[in-house]
Amino acid sequence: MAECRYYRVAEHVFSVTAGEDVFALMTNYAPFEITAAEMKQNLLFALQVTNEAMPEMEVEHVFTDRSDEDMPRIEIDKALGKGWLLGVSMFRDSDVCCHILSSEDFNKVTLYLTGEQNKRFALDNAAMLIFAFASVRFGTLEMHASVTVKDELGYLFLGKSGTGKSTHSRQWLQLFPEAWLLNDDNPVVRFFPAQGEKEAEVIVYGSPWSGKTPCYKNKQVRVGGIVKLTQAPYNKATKLRLPEAYAFMLASSSGLKIVPETMDALYSTISQLITKVPMLGLECLPDTDAAQCCYDALKD
Repeated sequence: MAECRYYRVAEHVFSVTAGEDVFALMTNYAPFEITAAEMKQNLLFALQVTNEAMPEMEVEHVFTDRSDEDMPRIEIDKALGKGWLLGVSMFRDSDVCCHILSSEDFNKVTLYLTGEQNKRFALDNAAMLIFAFASVRFGTLEMHASVTVKDELGYLFLGKSGTGKSTHSRQWLQLFPEAWLLNDDNPVVRFFPAQGEKEAEVIVYGSPWSGKTPCYKNKQVRVGGIVKLTQAPYNKATKLRLPEAYAFMLASSSGLKIVPETMDALYSTISQLITKVPMLGLECLPDTDAAQCCYDALKD
């Protein structure tokens, strides 16, 4: 018997309609669950999960997103007359494990599961992708980053897979006993423009998606800085020039970047954000001296 449950992430609300077997896998969403009575806004999107076979439809291939070997592959098609059709695989060369059929505006979504294997992966990737695509028009960025909080400020560590984002967060936690981890893979950042006497601000939120580290905190803090990590045989921090900061933020943000409206929204949010938040490049070793070097540069 299917039921509908509601979740609030980064102040956006979405629903999931599924059977109890699906909700049993969604333990990482529990901190974000709300009741229907707590909803104060329209749904960002409604996701329906089904084990039924996907119906036949005419499709036109648009793009294949091939990431690193250990990252998912996403096949992006236009389902003619229906919207978008996304096929997701666990790895670059593995079989598609689910299909996601979405309306043009990513408001109504159906997840077609392919068998019982990789169901948790399919659920997380469907929700994560649609959240990124649907929320971008609201000044929201779903980031590939690790976030450590110190003195009530969140610091985002960005870099390519294998750069050492999680390692650098651990170095902060080791160096600063009062620090804590907000999210280790997919935090959500929102830019709020100035309103009246209230200044513009950038907030980072925890999410139900945290990669290999189980860290699903429904918390939020102001952003204290964003750091691009690069491995090096020394520790050196430098302020990023705006073009470099912009390019790296764009590369680290999730979004359907083949859609002009999505790109416009990403451009606008990133352009405003990088002038509001300290942006650093850190060439570093995997040690606590790197964490100290980074913190000192951010506070300078």
